[in-house]
Amino acid sequence: MKRLAALLLTMISTVLAAAEVQPAKRLWEGSAPGALGEAENDVPTLTPYLPAKELATGAAIVICPGGGYGGLAGHEGQDYALFLNRAGITCFVLKYRLGSHGYRHPVMLQDAARAVRWVRANAESYAVDPSRVGIMGSSAGGHLASTLMTHFGVGNPQAQDPVERHSSRPDLGILCYPVITMEAFGHAGSRRNLLGEFPTAEQIRLLSNEQQVSPGTPPTFIWHTGEDQAVPVRNALEFAAALERHRVPFDLHIYQNGKHGLGLGTKPPEFENPHPWAVDLLFWLKTRGFTR
Repeated sequence: MKRLAALLLTMISTVLAAAEVQPAKRLWEGSAPGALGEAENDVPTLTPYLPAKELATGAAIVICPGGGYGGLAGHEGQDYALFLNRAGITCFVLKYRLGSHGYRHPVMLQDAARAVRWVRANAESYAVDPSRVGIMGSSAGGHLASTLMTHFGVGNPQAQDPVERHSSRPDLGILCYPVITMEAFGHAGSRRNLLGEFPTAEQIRLLSNEQQVSPGTPPTFIWHTGEDQAVPVRNALEFAAALERHRVPFDLHIYQNGKHGLGLGTKPPEFENPHPWAVDLLFWLKTRGFTR
């Protein structure tokens, strides 16, 4: 671990070629399914962040920022992408539709599933290996990521839309202080924005992702803090316990201190002294073949 920490410090202190940030790409050429209009808030997109070519590993991660399904936190999107670019990972930050703009489940899941399929469908253009596409999310973005990890589809080989022929199952998941459940120990604001004021018992069960884990759920890295007052650490613990029951590989990191929404605990471009979870994540990503 000390050796990896030293490597990380070397990475972030060395001047590297800048990542290439491309314009946002629409997930659907026309209107997205269930769109309420054509305003910016109605158009889900992916923004590609490409690592320097000499660093690229061929792995990709779709990043779902948090924000209680009511907003999208930049430090849980762009900052993560720029940080992971330094490890050679190609990143795609997802702008998904939100409850604050009138959307409800399953629209958010549709956007996340389409994002993973879109990356695989365009893998050659980005020099990405379609068998190494992960998903990452923080807070409510962690709920969205874990929803896709437990509600994915295999794709339709006969679909006219070539994107829909691909599987939406991520090859791994990264959950940062995630909302996991729609039960009482979850996050009331996220539940309201996702399911409305009066969700049914079936909706609550279906979107309580600790109850939806299966042997097909991908390997997962989870971290949380014991001090989190917004999203109780029990969310992470329950998901990890479900992974263990189904024998899905996982890394679980619970840190005693730290508020909700802390992200990397540092800012680009230097990324000086990131939170220890970032070092732990890079170690885990290497074991999964996402970094060198």
